[in-house]
Amino acid sequence: MGYNQFADHDKFHHEFGCLEVTTHQPLTDKQALHYYELKKLPPLNSKDSGRDLWLKLFNAETEEELAEIEKLGVPIMSEALQAYRHVAASDKFIQMEKMRSKTRHDEAQALKNAERRGEKRADTKWQGVVAGKDATIADKDAALASKDATIADKDAEIARLRAQLTETN
Repeated sequence: MGYNQFADHDKFHHEFGCLEVTTHQPLTDKQALHYYELKKLPPLNSKDSGRDLWLKLFNAETEEELAEIEKLGVPIMSEALQAYRHVAASDKFIQMEKMRSKTRHDEAQALKNAERRGEKRADTKWQGVVAGKDATIADKDAALASKDATIADKDAEIARLRAQLTETN
């Protein structure tokens, strides 16, 4: 996760198992959910496990962070970074990054404009969701559902009329 879900401690790895609600009996020992809070990762260390190196690679935001991982000389990390750099240099990737950046900018601008008009965010964790807009969307969804139902009724009537026409011919 790119955010801190469990703020009550500094641990970055959380493991959850499935339990029966009343008796707390484990469902199985063969299934678990693992959550990693990337913002809580400790600094890069040459003794990091393979898992921790992958997490740090996923969390890297700058070329310097990637270079630090590469300096450790772990073959699989060097291979992964080489593959990443190859993909990142492609025209398609560059175009997608530009689109993603424009989308982020547009979203931030929309939030800023909404806040300027006095609207509040429905949920501060998820950018792009503005209070008041959900009701408008729900109204439009209801109108579309009503139109869909009308179209379905008309389609059924047309099918019925076609069947009658076929019977008379």
